Amino acid sequence: MIQYIYDGSFDGLLTSIYEAYYRKEKIDDIVPEDSVEENFLVEKIYMETDREKAEKVYVAIENKISKESLVKVFYAYLSELPRHGINILKYLELGFKVGPQIDLNLSNDIVLKMDNIYHKVAKESHRMIGLIRFKLLENGIFYCSIEPDHNILGLLAPHFASRMMNENWIIHDVKRGIAVLYNKVEWVIKDIGIVDSLMIREEEEEYQELWKTYFKSIAIESKVNPKLQKRNMPRRYWKHLVEKNF
Repeated sequence: MIQYIYDGSFDGLLTSIYEAYYRKEKIDDIVPEDSVEENFLVEKIYMETDREKAEKVYVAIENKISKESLVKVFYAYLSELPRHGINILKYLELGFKVGPQIDLNLSNDIVLKMDNIYHKVAKESHRMIGLIRFKLLENGIFYCSIEPDHNILGLLAPHFASRMMNENWIIHDVKRGIAVLYNKVEWVIKDIGIVDSLMIREEEEEYQELWKTYFKSIAIESKVNPKLQKRNMPRRYWKHLVEKNF
């Protein structure tokens, strides 16, 4: 078995797809380097990211298949699900044969799988927008921590850059050790470690207590539906929600 190992970047993934397409090797998977597992039965081939090759694949997807397919490929990459690399490769191999009609063929296993992955990532991104709770720090920066299933920081950033354009804020994915930082002008994604302690403004603590009180007061005991609540607000997100920390 052959595995292509890439550096974890989208350009790295596209470079690997370029090489797989032109080398005509029968590969088992395309894996980011931080997810490599030891297996003596697997031949590992490390790919060096080449932006020119990545750009060729990017343009080919857009022109020979569709912009929608390019989005699906990107969302599958962000999913970080097992075997997302080989799924993307198989999807693109089919797409380069049939063209823009590929996504109409949901009876095909790989097309259906890519469609399901796309909707999982899109759903979590949409849900997370409503679950983010910022805290105002002493230094005037709004901060929040999240632990999404998928790597969706880049999907969240444009929304908050538009809604909070006059504030400095940070959305910290503590699970992946990365954060999106916004400075009232632009946003960037950076590596960031665990934040041990944050100095929260005194009035912010008062606001949080008010929010908890409000959350409890509007709940009608006879109409509480735990199953519905967990479906719309899964328990794995609760530790980052102000209203669930009391």
